[in-house]
Amino acid sequence: MKLVFTFCFLFMFCLPVLAGEHSLQPGGFYIGQAPAGSHAFYGDRPLQMTADNHFLLGFGRDANLQQKISLVDARGVETLLTLQLHPRSYKIERINGISKKMMEPSASSLLRIRNEAEQAWKARQRLSSLIDFSEPFIWPLKGRISGIYGSQRVLNGEPRRPHFGIDIVAPTGTPVVAPAGGIVSLTHSGMFFSGKTLIIDHGFGLSSSFLHLSKILVKQGQHVRQGDKIALVGSSGRVTGPHLDWRLNWFEQRLDPALWVPPMKP
Repeated sequence: MKLVFTFCFLFMFCLPVLAGEHSLQPGGFYIGQAPAGSHAFYGDRPLQMTADNHFLLGFGRDANLQQKISLVDARGVETLLTLQLHPRSYKIERINGISKKMMEPSASSLLRIRNEAEQAWKARQRLSSLIDFSEPFIWPLKGRISGIYGSQRVLNGEPRRPHFGIDIVAPTGTPVVAPAGGIVSLTHSGMFFSGKTLIIDHGFGLSSSFLHLSKILVKQGQHVRQGDKIALVGSSGRVTGPHLDWRLNWFEQRLDPALWVPPMKP
C-alpha cells in the first residue's frame, strides 16, 4: 500500500533539523526525521537512522528538482514524500588557445589518476554511525574565496569537469581546522590533481575533502573534533598558487560546502 504526499505535507512526517529552504537545491542536502518505527529509502538506498530516526541525504550539482523519499512503517505501508528543489545557475568561463598537452594527461598519468580516484571514492563510500554531520559546521579556513561550487570552464570549446568545492586563498602554511568532528578516512601524500589530500568522515555518508595541502597533521583512523588543526594550506597538485579546496560529499553526490556554513566573517 502506498500513500503519496507532496512537500506541503512533509512536516507532518519529517522534522527538518539543519536543512532550511536554502539547502533544498542542487548541491544541497536534507536532514529529516521519520516516524518512530519507520524505515526511509532514497531510491534503492536505505537511509541510515539516528536513535531518534533522523536521516541525511544530499543532492548533486545537476540533481533533478523533484526528489522523492519513501517511508515504510511497521505495517509495510509506504508514504512517498516529494522534496521540491529550487533551481540554481552556475558560473561558466570560456577559455580558448589552451595547448593540447595541458588538456590531455599522458597514459601513465591517466593510470595514476584512475588509481587515486578509486582511493578517494572508497573513502567517500564509508558508512559510519558518527553523527558529527548534525552539528553546525564552521569554516575550515578564512580568506578570500577564489573558486565556488558548480562553476565550470569550457577550454577550446570542450566543457571540463565542474568545480565541486570552494577555494579559499591563504599563504602556504596557514592552519586548516576541522569544520566538524569525524574520523580521518584517507590521507595521501600527493595525488596527481589534488596533491596532498585529506578526507574526514562526518558520519552517515557525509565526508569532507581538503586538497592541495602542504602538510597533513593527522593520521588515518584518527578521531578529530571540530576546530582541531588538521593540515596546512599549500599548493601541491595541479594548481597555480596556495589555497585550500574544501569539498563535501554525500557518498558519490558532491555537495556545496557553502550551504553548510554561515557567511564568512573576518
